[in-house]
Amino acid sequence: MKALVIGGGIGGLSAAVALKNAGIECQVFEAVKEIKPVGAAISIWPNGVKCLQHLGMGDMIERYGGPMHFLAYKEYQRAETLTRFSLAPLVARTGGRPCPVSRAELQREMLDFWGREAVQFGKRVTRCEEDSNGVRVWFTDGTEAEGDFLVAADGSHSALRPYVLGYAPERRYAGYVNWNGLIEIDEAIAPGNQWTTFVGEGKRVSLMPVSGGRFYFFFDVPLPPGLAEDRSTLRADLQRYFAGWAPPVQKLIAALDPQTTNRIEIHDIEPFERLVRGRVALLGDAGHSTTPDIGQGGCAAMEDAVVLGDLFRQSRNIASTLRQYEAQRCDRVRDLVLKARKRCDVTHGKDMALTQAWYQELKAETGDRIINGLCDTIQGGPLG
Repeated sequence: MKALVIGGGIGGLSAAVALKNAGIECQVFEAVKEIKPVGAAISIWPNGVKCLQHLGMGDMIERYGGPMHFLAYKEYQRAETLTRFSLAPLVARTGGRPCPVSRAELQREMLDFWGREAVQFGKRVTRCEEDSNGVRVWFTDGTEAEGDFLVAADGSHSALRPYVLGYAPERRYAGYVNWNGLIEIDEAIAPGNQWTTFVGEGKRVSLMPVSGGRFYFFFDVPLPPGLAEDRSTLRADLQRYFAGWAPPVQKLIAALDPQTTNRIEIHDIEPFERLVRGRVALLGDAGHSTTPDIGQGGCAAMEDAVVLGDLFRQSRNIASTLRQYEAQRCDRVRDLVLKARKRCDVTHGKDMALTQAWYQELKAETGDRIINGLCDTIQGGPLG
C-alpha cells in the first residue's frame, strides 16, 4: 500500500512518519524548492510533545524545546506583574512539559529524520482524481503520481481542500497583525525561563524561551488588513503602536532585527463538517486553519498524524479507516479552532469591556484557572 503525502511541513512529515511506522510506503511532495518556515517559532504543548514521542521523534523536541518553567502577565505601562506562577502543575497533570521551539530547527530535524532526499521538492499540486483502484495527482511541472490514498497536508491555502469539501472556503481575517522573530535572551527584558506577556489596549507583547539562549518574541496589534507596512517601516511601526509601553517593551523593539522579523495578518477558517472524501484526507492546516492564540495549530497537525497512523495499524481498509479518522478528528479540531477564536477576541479587544475584565481577572489569577484551561485543551488529544 502506498500513500501520497502532499506537503513537507510539520503536518505532512508527521503524517509520513506515522504511516511509515504503520508499514505503509509514503511519497512526500512539497510545492516549494526550499522550505522556509512561516513564523519564527512554534509552541509545542504536552499533547504535541507526546505525539512526537509516539512517532519516535521525541529526542528533537527535548533537545530544541526551550526551558519554559513559569508563566507571567505584566501590565503594559509600568511592567507591574499581574500574575506569575509555575508551570510545574501543568507538567505533573499532563505528563509532559511545554516546549517552544524554533520552526527552522523543528523543520530541519523532521526533514532529517524522514530523509531530506526522500522529499520531492518543487512539486506544486494542481488537481487529483480517484477511482476504485487509487488516487492520482498532477503537478505544475507536468508530472503525475499515483497511490492508494492521499493525505493533503498542503497548508491553509490548500489546493486540494476544495476537492474534499466540494467548495473553496474563505479565509477569515481575525482582526490583528502579528510580528514575530528571535533575539538573544536579555534578562532586562524578561526572565529566560518564563513565558512573559505584556498586555494592554487590546495589544500584547510576548516572549518565550527557545533553545540556544534565545527568545521567541511576538507583538499583536488589532489593525485593518492590507496596510502598507513591511520590514522597511517595521521598527517605526512598532514604536508607534507601542508608544508609552514599559521599558522592557521598548528595549525589545530596539533589539530586534527588522530583516528577520515577520509581519503576518492573522486569519482562520470556519471549521469544516468533513475532512475526507473517498481516498483523500485533509490534515493539519489544510483541515483546520486556526489563529495561534492557544498555540495548538502544530500540535493539532501532529495529533491528526498520530490518529491516522494508529488507525492504519489496525486496518488496511482505506475507505473505512479514513472515515474513522474523520470521525475522531472533526469535533476535536472544531473545538480547537473555536477556542482559539474566542481567546483571540478577548485578547485583542474585539469587545474592550470583556478585554478590560480579563485584565482585572489576571490580577487575581493564582495560576489554577489558566492551568485548568490549558490542561482541558491538552488532555483532549488522542494520547490523553
